[in-house]
Amino acid sequence: MELHQVRYFLAVASTLNFTRAAEQCNVTQPALTKGVQKLEQELGGQLIYRERQLTQLTDLGKEVLPMLARTLASAQAVRRRAQEFQRKEVAPLKIGLAPSISASLVLDPIAEIAKFVPGLRVELREGAAEKLVDLLLEGEINAAMVGDVQDMPARIDDWLLFEERYVAVLAPTHRLANRPSIGIDDLRETVLLERAGCDVAPKIQRSYFPEEPPRLGHCSDHDLHLQHMAAAGFGVILAPEHMPRLPTLKTIPLEGDPVSREVRLLAVQGRRHSPALDAFVKVARLRDWSVGVRAA
Repeated sequence: MELHQVRYFLAVASTLNFTRAAEQCNVTQPALTKGVQKLEQELGGQLIYRERQLTQLTDLGKEVLPMLARTLASAQAVRRRAQEFQRKEVAPLKIGLAPSISASLVLDPIAEIAKFVPGLRVELREGAAEKLVDLLLEGEINAAMVGDVQDMPARIDDWLLFEERYVAVLAPTHRLANRPSIGIDDLRETVLLERAGCDVAPKIQRSYFPEEPPRLGHCSDHDLHLQHMAAAGFGVILAPEHMPRLPTLKTIPLEGDPVSREVRLLAVQGRRHSPALDAFVKVARLRDWSVGVRAA
């Protein structure tokens, strides 16, 4: 089945006149008739009745008409998208974020590159750091921002963007809310809310709870869920300082800043960068992240 055959049939179906259909398709009537006949042969049945001045669709023609119309529309959409991409009217950029990396961190870089990358279309995906590495290698995402990654493959380019500390996030009514800082003993005696998939959890365990596990309360794989639970007084969150917070919550530093993590940008080594990815990597590497992290 060829697309021009589908186009000829759809023209006849809309006009019910071979002469007008040929004019609409800008071909001769014999060429149009031959194309429709070939389509009928491929589909194994007659699509159009043609008797003198009467032209009508057969039952088979009526049945396949909407499907063939969708086929042609899809093909035309693919062609348009390819042309837009070649003209740089569409610039897709897929960025993976580890669970503890806030989307707020990439908003300013995206806004900056959108000024000089026409048609920028960003897709953000969240996943564990190891999973994001797999998606990078498979070509499912273009770049990733992660914390700690074990056994980084040699094919991955890895750039350090910034280092940030972890802080305690809690309700103003919590018994620790008026402390200038929170120590290890304080945390051992309170209930912690657990962020599923947190890449810094092993560091927190080693720093604060080397001998016995912490008192874990509720857990979630979404920061906002945990924040609402913290605001309701269910416990304390240990979170990266850049994480956007509900206005009803307080942030208190940890004594000695014992827990921190590096945030890194990843991309596949040696793979040709699209204009959007190239701009994002350059902006991210040149950016003064300390300003955005402290202000978040």
